[in-house]
Amino acid sequence: MNDSIPVGRTTDFGFTKLMPDVDRERAWLLTVDGAPQSYVDLDEPTHLEFEYARRLGHVLDGIGEAGRPLDVVHLGGGALTLPRYLAATRPGCRQDVVEADRALLDLVVEHLPLPDGAAIAVHAADARAWLESAPADSADVLVADVFGGSRVPAHLTSLEYAREAARVLRSDGVYLANLADGAPFAFLRSQLANFAEAFEELVLIAEPGVLRGRRFGNAVLVAARVPLDTAALARRTAADAFPARVEHGAGLRKFIGAARPVRDTEAVASPEPPDGAFGIG
Repeated sequence: MNDSIPVGRTTDFGFTKLMPDVDRERAWLLTVDGAPQSYVDLDEPTHLEFEYARRLGHVLDGIGEAGRPLDVVHLGGGALTLPRYLAATRPGCRQDVVEADRALLDLVVEHLPLPDGAAIAVHAADARAWLESAPADSADVLVADVFGGSRVPAHLTSLEYAREAARVLRSDGVYLANLADGAPFAFLRSQLANFAEAFEELVLIAEPGVLRGRRFGNAVLVAARVPLDTAALARRTAADAFPARVEHGAGLRKFIGAARPVRDTEAVASPEPPDGAFGIG
């Protein structure tokens, strides 16, 4: 049993709290203004608690040869869950984590230290600004999990942003994003339209109830310039404890429908989740 005590602190963008999991020793939940942001088990970094994190993990597991180190950029830090996961599953990865909330980063690194020898560099910076300053063709993977409170900031939802992501990724690189929306999916469709302009291959992973419009929830967007092994990804996600559906090809084009890319001048933040959509317990 985890007998640690909760830690709370006002950080740059809200009140951040680290709460121990009573069922798992040295496991912690990170919340900002009461909204769950990250979960990490320091003793078992390959344990991904949140459904969307598990789906991101399935995609990461299928990139290139199993265990091959990758150059990875994480936009959005949280409790550094996925950087820890990759350090364990692909030793030797070089990882940059970009988080706008410097005080949150300090809190996480202080109370949930990174594993010794992990090549994880943390940067207190705006995700878009950092991306625009990054060298072209410098990353194998770009993972975007940026929420201001419970919403993706508007400057990370435009076609120009999608093109910056494509510029930074190598020709066989993969972009992954955690997004959230509900029917009629105006935001999610626009994001897919943005990335369809910048990448040849698109995949969407979500729980079937979300895709049917029954509830608001997370969806993982995957974009690449080279074909993705969607069959293997579908098998992994279907076999998960929290099964999800993989949409691609004609089915995904039908989902996008008449949605058009969104430019910087008209970009808006992702929709506000309904009360209780991402609550604890």
